Amino acid sequence: MKLDPFYLIVDSAQWIERLVPLGVRLVQLRIKDMEEEGLRAEIRKAKALCARNHCQLIVNDHWRLAIEEGCDFIHLGQEDLQAADLPAIRAAGIRLGLSTHDDAELETAVAAMPHYVALGPIYPTILKKMKWAPQGLERIRAWKGQVAPLPLVAIGGLNPERLDGVFGAGADSAAVVTDITLNADPEPRTREWIEKTDRWR
Repeated sequence: MKLDPFYLIVDSAQWIERLVPLGVRLVQLRIKDMEEEGLRAEIRKAKALCARNHCQLIVNDHWRLAIEEGCDFIHLGQEDLQAADLPAIRAAGIRLGLSTHDDAELETAVAAMPHYVALGPIYPTILKKMKWAPQGLERIRAWKGQVAPLPLVAIGGLNPERLDGVFGAGADSAAVVTDITLNADPEPRTREWIEKTDRWR
């Protein structure tokens, strides 16, 4: 399986409506605290927007809703993986991406037979408090050697200036959150990411 090298992560369907039409081909909807009815509405809207714009939607965490809403790709963190019903996810034909931060988590992830593995944080990140130190580029090389031929997603502190190093170290896709969503001009920044990642597409 091949992932688009530009992996956008946003926390609302509104962001998807705003940025995906610019040419985004891979987006994760990552909503942490919302009641089920609101979540379902966000997933439905995001799914419709992505279908219209030929963009792959990945739903973070909420695998039951993803199954019910006919989504075809989910991403789970390690804690969510422990509680997930993997046979039900596979039976629904849903592809799976998993987060990893250390060797034990990588072993757990590979055993779950995902469609890609994510490694982070590569650089210091302001998105959330991390108990792991920045992984750095050498860790990308090591992880890629262990997960290949699975795609490897790099996440954490990425910006366009750091992409040459990240892809040169072996990452297949670069995930971004705050470099775009906290940017003063998200649309031009999104276009910059699309242009910068084009040669790995």
